[in-house]
Amino acid sequence: MAGEDCVRKRQSGSATTYNEEKQRKPESERSFQNSSNGRVDVDHVITRKMQLIAEAEQLKPAFMKEVDSHFTEFVNSLVAKSALLDSSSPASIFPASCSEKELHKAKTLRAPPEHGKIFTARKSLLDELFEVSHIRTIYHMFIALLIVFILSTLLVDFIDEGRLVLGFDLLVYVFGKFPIVFCTWLCMFCATVIIPYNLFVWWAQGYCSSSHRVIRSLSYGMLFTLFQTAGLGFGPTYIAVSYALPPASRFIVILEQVRLVMKAHSFVRENVPRVLSSVKDKSSTVPIPRISQYLYFLFAPTLIYRDNYPRNPTIRWGYVATKFAQVLGSLFYAYYIFVRLCIPQFHNSSQETFNLRGLVLCIFNSILPGVLILFLVFFAFLHCWLNAFAEMLRFADRMFYKDWWNSTSYANYYRTWNVVVHDWLYYYAYRDFLWFFGKKFKAAAMLSVFTVSAAVHEYVLSVCFGYFYPVLFCLFACFGVVFNFILNDRRKGPIWNVIMWTSLFLGQGVIICLYSQEWYARQYCPMENPTFLDYLKPRSWSCHMKM
Repeated sequence: MAGEDCVRKRQSGSATTYNEEKQRKPESERSFQNSSNGRVDVDHVITRKMQLIAEAEQLKPAFMKEVDSHFTEFVNSLVAKSALLDSSSPASIFPASCSEKELHKAKTLRAPPEHGKIFTARKSLLDELFEVSHIRTIYHMFIALLIVFILSTLLVDFIDEGRLVLGFDLLVYVFGKFPIVFCTWLCMFCATVIIPYNLFVWWAQGYCSSSHRVIRSLSYGMLFTLFQTAGLGFGPTYIAVSYALPPASRFIVILEQVRLVMKAHSFVRENVPRVLSSVKDKSSTVPIPRISQYLYFLFAPTLIYRDNYPRNPTIRWGYVATKFAQVLGSLFYAYYIFVRLCIPQFHNSSQETFNLRGLVLCIFNSILPGVLILFLVFFAFLHCWLNAFAEMLRFADRMFYKDWWNSTSYANYYRTWNVVVHDWLYYYAYRDFLWFFGKKFKAAAMLSVFTVSAAVHEYVLSVCFGYFYPVLFCLFACFGVVFNFILNDRRKGPIWNVIMWTSLFLGQGVIICLYSQEWYARQYCPMENPTFLDYLKPRSWSCHMKM
């Protein structure tokens, strides 16, 4: 009897538990279980699934906003801690048992972050985006467009000539006289290695014991300035013009000239304050970088000098080969763009009478090749070329650009399009201008940076094309400054991104149209004994009158 009572109690308890669990079940589960004859109610399952998806979509923005907020706070906190660590005194970082020499070495390793750029290991943005299949598909679409250009060129040549024409006369022409280019670059590089470094070493070694420090500094500063203007400035330009180098060869020489000038300036600008600080602190050692550090900097894809940079542990040679192959592919891409879209349009443009309708059509027909060239320059140089050298040098900071395509203001576009050059302009032009004249002149500092940048861009194009036609200077220094104030950082909506892209498209069309017309005008309307003013006058405005 006792056993039967135990069994009854156990069964009664299990039944009570089952009833309680059944009551606690949601209405949806009970309705699901009560479906007809045990069959699954498909409509109910689909409805419930759609409800869950709708609830998830409603929660998604709030969740992503919360994650972004916490991530931003974390990054800001991390940067603040890093800045505090770098700017704190060496005595607070190292224990008291450290020697004075070690403390001085830590102090002079790098300037505090408020005085310069902080380098950190990070990947290029496109390398991260290409890991997403949707972004990789856009890359594949550009490859498909290149294949279409190739097929179009081959088929048209086959129809016109009756055979396949595989010559690349345009590439052979624009990259002609390469031995002169290589010898010029080698002389520029060797001079940049020897002269600025030795001038700095001689000045630094004798500065502490010199009784005429100001005169000594002015003397060495004048010698360095003379080298920058005459050696690196006038010499390569004279060779490019006197030897009549073709356009692409001139671009190599002049761009390397500008790069080495900026590198030499950064090396001196970063190390002179360290020497002055060590003399002020009465240190027994003078912080002079090793020649190997200076050589590494000359090849590194940055214009800001540091004794040490974050380095990757290994070199991915497959990655290097891929990037150089992409540079070569971009070069052929540009070739087919000029052959199929530019040369047929501008070949006979100088024979037509100048009129407003023709100019407008020319600008809008030049937008497509102009935008494609813009994308190719960005991808080939700022992504592939710089990443290839960074990988070979194990240079870990790959932030050569940011997401400039998402810019809603020209101010942000200028900061993110070319981070390498922007950093140099910001720290050595804008910041030094404010240091010299005061922080009240921020607008003047910005205008001076725009003017210098526009002048250098126009100088490069003038030397490389062989004529002065300040289209880019006007777009950069005039419209660029106006748009920088109008489309400022307060513009955040998507419509401002559309406006930015529209103006960028129109600007590329103007550049391609006007420079191409001037190029062909000077080919068709040469002057026997041109004067200096003839190089400054636009030939495309009057060439049709002489034909």
